[in-house]
Amino acid sequence: MALRSITRAFLTHHHSDHTSGLPDLHLTSWMLHRDSALKVYGPQGTRAMCTHIVAAYTLDVAKRTLNEPHTEHGHKLEGHDIVPGLVYEDDRVKIEAFDVPHGVWATVHGPHPTLGYRITTADRSIVISGDTTYHEEMTNRYRAADVVVHEVYSSRGLAARPPPWQEYHRHAHTAAADLGRVASAAEPEMVVLTHQLLWDAQPQDIMDEITQTYDGPVTYGTDLLVI
Repeated sequence: MALRSITRAFLTHHHSDHTSGLPDLHLTSWMLHRDSALKVYGPQGTRAMCTHIVAAYTLDVAKRTLNEPHTEHGHKLEGHDIVPGLVYEDDRVKIEAFDVPHGVWATVHGPHPTLGYRITTADRSIVISGDTTYHEEMTNRYRAADVVVHEVYSSRGLAARPPPWQEYHRHAHTAAADLGRVASAAEPEMVVLTHQLLWDAQPQDIMDEITQTYDGPVTYGTDLLVI
């Protein structure tokens, strides 16, 4: 897919490792001739984030529109604050957001500004977990999905972390064995592991931990992987 064809993006939450690439997506795709605004959907605060990105690159955009070839509307960035429920639908895809627990967010944007997504097309459904710890609704939300793309951490690796970090990660992320139990109950066609927290462990450790509780298809996600 050409970068310029990306006209919509969906954020799960506002941690920097999930959002720092947004200005690059926005401006590079414009320079590669995206001819409409990039529309960004995410939890409360997304609109404000996009407003500040536009402000941060005011001089860049002004220079490029003054004396470089450019499309008329591709420099525009539209942020949309969304809440759980149906957040987008067109003639090809339906996207539903659901709230997930990922640590404590004591901010003006609410206590849990963290989302996962279920994407449904004519021939498949894909669930994206976002960053989340284990919670009771996982099984129902993932049930009958063709693909579940899920964050994960290695319990072996976590054991080597300092106690305060162990406490944090247990309440913010999902252990491989817990994900395996959920997948066994939800029975997706495939689980793809992403956002893998290894620390001192190895990818095989995570694979071993999840297969202790799940015997279905599992893929360890890597950059640019195509399944």
